[in-house]
Amino acid sequence: MKKLTVPRFFITVLMVLAGFVLFSCNDNDGPDIPPVKMEDLKGNYKGKLVIVQGNSKREGVKEFQVKKDTISFAEFPIAEIVKTVVKDPAKAETALKTMGKVKYNLTYAAVINTANNVIELTFTPKTMEIQIPVDGVNKKTIVEFAAKQKGYYVGLDQTLRYALTAEKITVDGTLVTPYTVIDYNFPFCIKN
Repeated sequence: MKKLTVPRFFITVLMVLAGFVLFSCNDNDGPDIPPVKMEDLKGNYKGKLVIVQGNSKREGVKEFQVKKDTISFAEFPIAEIVKTVVKDPAKAETALKTMGKVKYNLTYAAVINTANNVIELTFTPKTMEIQIPVDGVNKKTIVEFAAKQKGYYVGLDQTLRYALTAEKITVDGTLVTPYTVIDYNFPFCIKN
C-alpha cells in the first residue's frame, strides 16, 4: 500500500496562512464609541443613592435634573439631616412630614477629558438653609456641603457618577457637636 505524504513545508505554509486569515478577522477595536459632548450631560436622571453617616447606611433611588451648570433636586434627601438636629425619632418623623419636599441646586463647572471620553465635573456646593419645626418652633438649620472629588459623566456607558458631603450643620447659630458627616454617593445614574 502506498503512503500519501505531504511535505512539511506545505503544512507549515498552510498553518501560517491560516494564522494570517484568523488574525485579520480579529477586530480588537470593538464598536466605535462617539466622543462625549457637553450636550450629552443635560437631561433628567434616575440613579442609585447611597447615604452613609458613621456606621449607618441607607440606599435608594433618587431623581434629579442636570442643566447647563446645575444639578437640581426637586426633593433632596434630608432625613439624616433632620435626625441629626432632632434626636427624638418620633419628633424627627413629624418634622419630616411637616417640611415636605426640599429643593437643592448643586452648581458645577464641566470640562471634557477626550483621552478618557468623559466629562469631568468640579462642584461648588452652596449651603442649604431649612426650617425644621420642633415643638411649635422652627429651628433655622444651615447645612454646609463639600465635594471632595470630581464627578464624571462617562461616555462609554452614558452614566453620571458623583458624591457630596454634608460637612457641618448649624442650628440657630450654634454648630452641631458632636457631628458625624453625611455622605451622599451617586455611584451610577442614568438618563430617564
